[in-house]
Amino acid sequence: MTHRSDATSPASGPAALGRRPFLGALAASALAGLPAAGQAQQPAQPRRGGTLNFLSVPEAATIVSIDNTFGFPQKVGTKVVEGLLSYDFALRPQPSLATAWRVSPDGLQYTFELRRGVKWHDGQPFTSADVAYSLLTLKELHPRGRATFANLAEVRTPDSYTAVLVLGRPAPFLLTALASSESPIVPAHLYRGTDARTNPWNQKPVGTGPFVFKEWVRGSHIILERNPDYWVPGKPYLDRIIVRIITEPAARAAAFEAGQLDLGGDTPVPAADLARLTALPQLASTTQGYEYVGNLSQFEFNLQTPQLAHAKVRRAIAHAVDSTALVKLAWYGYGQPSPTPISPVLKAYHDASIAPHAHDLPLAERLLDEAGYPRGADGRRFALRLIFNPFYYEGNRRTTEYLRQSLQRIGIDATIASHDFGSFVKAAYTDRSFDISVNNLNNNFDPTVGVQRIYWSKNIKAGLGFSNASHYANPEVDRLLEQAAVEPDPARRRELFVQFQRIVDEDLPVVNLVAFQPVTLYHRKVRGHTVGANGVNDSFADLWLER
Repeated sequence: MTHRSDATSPASGPAALGRRPFLGALAASALAGLPAAGQAQQPAQPRRGGTLNFLSVPEAATIVSIDNTFGFPQKVGTKVVEGLLSYDFALRPQPSLATAWRVSPDGLQYTFELRRGVKWHDGQPFTSADVAYSLLTLKELHPRGRATFANLAEVRTPDSYTAVLVLGRPAPFLLTALASSESPIVPAHLYRGTDARTNPWNQKPVGTGPFVFKEWVRGSHIILERNPDYWVPGKPYLDRIIVRIITEPAARAAAFEAGQLDLGGDTPVPAADLARLTALPQLASTTQGYEYVGNLSQFEFNLQTPQLAHAKVRRAIAHAVDSTALVKLAWYGYGQPSPTPISPVLKAYHDASIAPHAHDLPLAERLLDEAGYPRGADGRRFALRLIFNPFYYEGNRRTTEYLRQSLQRIGIDATIASHDFGSFVKAAYTDRSFDISVNNLNNNFDPTVGVQRIYWSKNIKAGLGFSNASHYANPEVDRLLEQAAVEPDPARRRELFVQFQRIVDEDLPVVNLVAFQPVTLYHRKVRGHTVGANGVNDSFADLWLER
């Protein structure tokens, strides 16, 4: 298979509609009558100049996602550091730092022709050595990259503009894994010989992208300025991006209303405020641009907690939760119940025959009794510690509050520990100071990339964020996931993933709850902000301001 193109990705397309998850009645009413992505009314000629006030929270310790899946670097760093490919709304690959690619018939070699004349922001040339370093580093350090590039044996660089990925076994998903947010290409001359996790250039990135890093004032803002030497002539259109860091949801809503913010993704304001804000003449919203992520709300059991090591206790807790109510109460109707680890967004692999656990409090009580945890004289059985990911979504906090109330109804005394984002990551993946962790973990564009990391026993690694927090280990699950990762036949691959979903539904290390739909909020003057499946995680080279 060979592909060669220098065309840019289309701004919209009907194929995008088929990848979008169901919106509940509340979501549909909130978005009724609004344009899909603010592109349809766009004049033929974009205007040059201006400053975009772009919201991105929560703040992370880095701007580069070479070793992490944090949303902050995926939104900010992608304006500076690029990937080999980008993707249209149907997840078809488009050229970026690679202009052409071909795959060998046996699926074991991917040859990329790299864009010539591209320079890093410090003036050094971009070459195949940068690609080799970056992909091999992702294989070692990145929570999803460890699975994505598990079969990558070597990266050959026969010349400065050719990179050949040599695989030990096939990786049928690889061509969809090379976006800047997922697999960033960093400058080897600034990283080689260092620990990429602590490299200072993660905080002041040097990239090939349309914007150049200027400054980062922690807790306040980041300034990115136009790259006058960008490899796309005439782009970017903006003079500057100011990334605003506003931690309080109500303050973000007020800033949009006052015109202090122009654009924000991942439902940047409380969902309860969306209908009111989008009724204002200057603001609009879209649910496009999330085809690349596949959001899923879930809670993870710490299987080292004695009570939670018992399967009947885990099943009792699942029966105490009403996922249909959660769609309304925690996510304001933006989503649908999804009990499987593979969300309905990934239709090719989702097992629709698996039903949500029935909301059945008497059954939950009986299972706890059978597990050897009867109510005591005070009506309590035992206590659990709950934590939640504060990352973007207020729905995680509301889900945790609902879970606490549900546990109390069946005699489990639950307490909630609130953390900022960094403290949550440390509590969940380093200290393991939790019993149940409420999280949102993206399926992404393929189960091997987005789902395997949560259930694969080889992804149990202290400090590795957004990996196997439960410490779940099942050799048969490992076998199925590893086989699916290399299976080229789509039908056979689906069957492997179906078997995996059914085993996990029985073992229940994680309770999957809701496939929720994020929303991008924007000022109507902002054009070209959602031009592909990665939405606001793209480079903003095409974004411009109407005046």
